[in-house]
Amino acid sequence: MNEFFTLRQDGAIAHLQLSRPERMNTMSPAFFPALRDAVRGLQDDAATRVLVISSTGKHFSAGMALDVFAGNASADIAPARERRDPNADSQRQAVGALMQMLDTRSPRARLSFQESLRRLIDCFTALDEARFPVICAVQGGCIGGALDLATACDIRVCSADAFFTVQEIHIGMMADLGVLQRPAKIVPPGVARQMAYTGERIDARRALETGLVNAVLADADALLAHAMELARQIAAKSPLAVAGSKLALNHARDHGTAASLQQLTLLQSAIFDTTEMAEAIAAWKDKRDGEFAPLTPIARI
Repeated sequence: MNEFFTLRQDGAIAHLQLSRPERMNTMSPAFFPALRDAVRGLQDDAATRVLVISSTGKHFSAGMALDVFAGNASADIAPARERRDPNADSQRQAVGALMQMLDTRSPRARLSFQESLRRLIDCFTALDEARFPVICAVQGGCIGGALDLATACDIRVCSADAFFTVQEIHIGMMADLGVLQRPAKIVPPGVARQMAYTGERIDARRALETGLVNAVLADADALLAHAMELARQIAAKSPLAVAGSKLALNHARDHGTAASLQQLTLLQSAIFDTTEMAEAIAAWKDKRDGEFAPLTPIARI
């Protein structure tokens, strides 16, 4: 259990919902490993075919808690201490680790900073690398680190009041958790650069026009319903074929066409399953959901 989000399983669909609306669902240090561990736990168990990430309250997330950068990280854990929150100790440890990471006063400290940042980035890379698709449903603000999270997902949908911004430029830093790398593969490069350089807000209409989101819904309720229906459509397909498709798409995103086609020949030979195909074809003809076995769980070493 953690204070940042709830995680529920409904058959093959997992739903991770940010649950700190009173703090605009800001991301304090302990959030990142909690998210990483939750996603990789779902991957290892192999029951999940789709993950939906949504939020509560007015905004999806205001990103990293700014008091961390201001050197006042203890402010975020003080309320937990007052509530006798069992997570307070782990939060204090995470805050301490982050403050140590932010020390760049010497060459040794900077070398340590690089490794710490790689591990922080890995917390969102877990979404990108998951064997199942991840759908991000955004209402209200998707700010700073929240945009890093959203762009690590496979599909984004939003409500009409949503907006997206690279907040880091406003506080004098370069965004560093993936938002300078992934959006340029999602939206036109000029749009990604303008967002990064200016920190301007991209509203829902503009997000749809540029391809940052796949759909805009009227409100948060309609948004979640749409995301869940999309998840149900994906979950009804062969999890083997969906996982293979994600691997191929991610490889093609990061490599040239020739290398990607070569990877595809190896991948297809590894997962080609005529029994799976026969069930999929029968289900399609009968206008029903296919009956597919889950992927094999991953041994935890």
